[in-house]
Amino acid sequence: MTTSETPTATDFIREAVKEDLASGRFDYVRTRLPPEPNGYLHIGHAKAFLIDYLVAKDFGGELNLRFDDTNPAKEETEFVEAIKEDAQWLGIDWGDREFYASDYFDELSAWAVRLVKKGKAYVDDQTPEEVSRNRGTLTEPGINSPYRDRSVEENLNLLERMKNGEFPDGSRILRAKIDMASGNINLRDPAMYRIIHEPPHHRTGNKWCIYPMYDWSHGQNDSMEKVTHSLCDIGYEDHRPLYEWFLTELGEFVPRQIEFARLNLNYTVLSKRFLRRMVDEGLVNGWDDPRMPTLRGMRRRGFTAQAIVEFIEKVGIAKNYNMVDIALLEAGVRSDLNKRAGRRMAVLNPLKVVITNYPEGQVEELEAVNNPEDEAAGTRKVPFSREIFIEREDFRQDPPKKYFRLGPEREVRLRYGYFIKCENFVKDENGEIVEVHCTYDPETKGGYAPDGRKVKGTLHWVSAPHALNAEVRLYDRLFTKEDPMAVDAGKEFTDYINPDSLTVLSECKLEPSLAEAKPGERFQFERRGYFCVDQDSTAGKLVFNRTIALRDTWAKIHKQHS
Repeated sequence: MTTSETPTATDFIREAVKEDLASGRFDYVRTRLPPEPNGYLHIGHAKAFLIDYLVAKDFGGELNLRFDDTNPAKEETEFVEAIKEDAQWLGIDWGDREFYASDYFDELSAWAVRLVKKGKAYVDDQTPEEVSRNRGTLTEPGINSPYRDRSVEENLNLLERMKNGEFPDGSRILRAKIDMASGNINLRDPAMYRIIHEPPHHRTGNKWCIYPMYDWSHGQNDSMEKVTHSLCDIGYEDHRPLYEWFLTELGEFVPRQIEFARLNLNYTVLSKRFLRRMVDEGLVNGWDDPRMPTLRGMRRRGFTAQAIVEFIEKVGIAKNYNMVDIALLEAGVRSDLNKRAGRRMAVLNPLKVVITNYPEGQVEELEAVNNPEDEAAGTRKVPFSREIFIEREDFRQDPPKKYFRLGPEREVRLRYGYFIKCENFVKDENGEIVEVHCTYDPETKGGYAPDGRKVKGTLHWVSAPHALNAEVRLYDRLFTKEDPMAVDAGKEFTDYINPDSLTVLSECKLEPSLAEAKPGERFQFERRGYFCVDQDSTAGKLVFNRTIALRDTWAKIHKQHS
């Protein structure tokens, strides 16, 4: 790519890439995704992945997917496949450029030997506790290891014996020899290799007994792959001098590392460690729980990849910490689903209505619009009969002011149907209304009266004899506190889990056109929100997840309490 072909910079990362191409520092662009296969991707990872992918794409470059599989104790093939699937779902394409840190174990080991021979690395026999204690603090320098001045020959011998499995786990490590008094703690003789005998590695089996630390493998793997721009979150800014030290001492290709702020969402936790804790403690129903910020959870809930990508692009790339309002993501999901989700009628908390003057046994097929935002979506037929279900909240015995739904002697419009008027209602022995009796005006089919009279309320409904039974799961934000990690004294983040984050409704009634709905299909239930067929659905029992309500109820709640 020539300088004249580079795109207009839109952020500091693209500006830096453009400068590197113009100066001749690099004459191509190659980025990489370096996920650890020890968990599932969340929306914070999605931001990092998309930055790497889109920067490379914008400059006509290449993207490497390289799994950082350097810790066999935490890694599984299951996570490798899940990460690839989630990344592809987002639209990220790495072609045939799929690699693993374990691909470079032999080369990395040879590079470590080179540093030992230069006197720049040594084998340390201190215990992990001693290494940590002697590392110093932010205000105090570290203390040199008593094994720091071993001869090159002794270090080479010990390193070879470590590789051959002669020593137990934790008994020795290989450390870089830099500066124990450095103001940057990362430069205080960082560990390069540790001993791990079991479990076997998911790709290399029992070939290796020593495994590289992240700070040793990460930068070196970037160099080996000739990655030009190593894009990572701001937490690695202090690690950059170490990566550059390694490569300078080795005389190898040095990528340019550029840091950006990680994604922070309010009412959300984006730490893999804390997400794992919620899963392990049963506070959520697995990594794909629709309340989780994992891509698997979001997909199961009904979020679209397009909405997530557009959200990440709107958030942009920042250098400093900032908290993003999750309402921005939710608004994007609503906007996207409004265009693509078919409309259906579903009654979540049913109340039976009997239209007493409608002929018994008669069934009409009324025409309903599939999506007013998409003319090509066409229409469908919905059955109408003497008995229907409406939402329980759509009837009040004593309607309050500005309540425009059904009540005694009140008239409302049925969506796609007729005007109905309440004549009376029936209560059970507990005083609960169980049935409403209405009459209908046969001249108002389609929802308009020939005499010009108006009604203010329009209700959705489902024909009782044709209704499908379904379970509907109403999901809400997982935390009640805007920043769950800003805990009050004596509390922890789990104390702020929203007890109403999941409500299960088991007696919902759906229009019969949903009988063939498949897991993953998304619909707007009119007046109720957007819903997605859950993977738990079976032929005999439909299960729907609420993706998002039609309006931002949290904004209203926040306004009431501010």
